[in-house]
Amino acid sequence: MFQFEDADLIQDREDLIAIMRMRFGDIPPAFIETIYQLNDPNTLQRLILASANAQDFEVVEEELRAESGSIRLTGERFNPFGKGNDDHV
Repeated sequence: MFQFEDADLIQDREDLIAIMRMRFGDIPPAFIETIYQLNDPNTLQRLILASANAQDFEVVEEELRAESGSIRLTGERFNPFGKGNDDHV
């Protein structure tokens, strides 16, 4: 049976993919499959924040590989207007 928790997880996954596409363009299909396997709302929220603020896709990939419960969203890596990101301004 469809539950509200499931709807929230589905929405978080879709939000994450949408943000990533807006920020970085095409996303590798394997990465999208990995996103759909995530069931922890805290991990999805962390990745949404990382995607919205990371300078490049590689930073988000690192966050996806980070341990559950890890919060490291600090520094220039999470400044979307930082050095090395002049083409997105």
